[in-house]
Amino acid sequence: MCIETDEMGRGSVRLVRLAQQPSRVAEDVRAALASLGRGSNVVGGVALIGASPVDGRPVEAVVVMPKGVLIVIGVDLPDPALKLEAPLGGPWKADGWPLVHGDTSINPATDALSLSAACTHKIADVAPGAGPIGTIIAVGPYVETVDQPAADLAGSVRVLYPTATTMLAATVSLATAARPRSVQQARDLIAALAPDAPPMPEEMLLGEGFSAYSDDEPTVIRENPLVAIAPTVPVQHPGKVKRPAKPAAPPVKAAKPLPATPPPVRPAPPVQPARQAVAAKPVPPAAAASAPTEPAPKSPHQSKTVKWLPLAAIGLLIVLLVAAISVASGGDDTASTQTPPPPTPATSSPPPSSSAVENIQFTSRASAADQKCASHAYGDVQASLQRTSCAGVKRASFASSIDGRAAAVTIAVVEFPDAEQATAFKAAADNPGGGGILDLATETDQWQGDVPVFEGAAYQSSLDGKSVRLIQVVWVPGPSTPDDPGLVRGAKAALELPVNG
Repeated sequence: MCIETDEMGRGSVRLVRLAQQPSRVAEDVRAALASLGRGSNVVGGVALIGASPVDGRPVEAVVVMPKGVLIVIGVDLPDPALKLEAPLGGPWKADGWPLVHGDTSINPATDALSLSAACTHKIADVAPGAGPIGTIIAVGPYVETVDQPAADLAGSVRVLYPTATTMLAATVSLATAARPRSVQQARDLIAALAPDAPPMPEEMLLGEGFSAYSDDEPTVIRENPLVAIAPTVPVQHPGKVKRPAKPAAPPVKAAKPLPATPPPVRPAPPVQPARQAVAAKPVPPAAAASAPTEPAPKSPHQSKTVKWLPLAAIGLLIVLLVAAISVASGGDDTASTQTPPPPTPATSSPPPSSSAVENIQFTSRASAADQKCASHAYGDVQASLQRTSCAGVKRASFASSIDGRAAAVTIAVVEFPDAEQATAFKAAADNPGGGGILDLATETDQWQGDVPVFEGAAYQSSLDGKSVRLIQVVWVPGPSTPDDPGLVRGAKAALELPVNG
């Protein structure tokens, strides 16, 4: 048995060649797996090329990925085809002509599906809870478009001609576990499927996206040890949250000027009721001035000094009251400048924005911008970006409705230092089957409902000075075709959409 390992780099699928692959389309399968991209945001895993999981029957590949397992089986067609109709439970047609395979087979993939079922049972036995297990039926020597019924696309089997684009779409839609499997789980599964495979160091498997911890380990404590302390704050001090700050301040401020009242005023009998009323309940200056205007009858022996004492006390109280109000209002202004109010929920989480272009409504699902252009690309587009550094990339995902049917739109705007580099990149991106830019909402899990698969998408591109815009539009759910009139109209309208990173 020949064992050879291809070093493909972090994030891309690592190929381990165990034996000769059984079909003619095997070379295309290996090339497609090798082109699944670089960077941790794309695809990671280990592809066991020529593995024989069941009874020594080899398959093209078993791909052990962080979030699933893919069984790739090749099916050779008699001739190339432009369009292949490939229902899993019915006869196939190539360019309208029926395809038969053997005397008892419904279609050429009957034996492949039987082998896939046996491999699935084997994987489930040796690695319980291994996550989603998908099957890819790779057809060749060449098929431009594969048409699968919608019911089949909702399952775990994809029929496709292996290219970087179709293989990437299949891995995104089939490897959908909630969290990646651990390094040890990956080692155990690889050892069960290919006992002769070379040992793989932990650093390499971590680079392919596998987790350092298994599901039953308390990873939360390792990631953030302070989360256990946070809940103790509101429990120990519940009163601090509800205590208002402003009502407590005025009594303290109003009490400060009272000791400053001159000693001669305190023994005066007419002044005492006015002081007590002000301390119990603050009154406006006008009311304070009018309150003592009806004093008790004067004694005929009262001196002039005593006569002016009430007026002096009233004037002093008015001055102190005005000063207290000024200090209180000034303190409130200072507090407001030091602690601005938090933003309202509507400001912190705005609703999805909508735009209408040519009577087609587009609703934003995700948008972002960075400078890691190559890590978000695949195929020839990625190779072009690895050769030429970009100035930045903006990506956006939109939900749309075209002629009453739900559609998904993915947009990428790649910016370059000069117009010459932008022109060369657009030529590479416009080449059919040359790859493209990954959808942002699919990567970040921001689609609502069905996750679109950008296979057979309508495509448009435009060049604006130093930037290139790439558009892909598909039906949700599919299938989609590049020449669909509704999708083409939606792609042209999306050329005018604003993209804010």
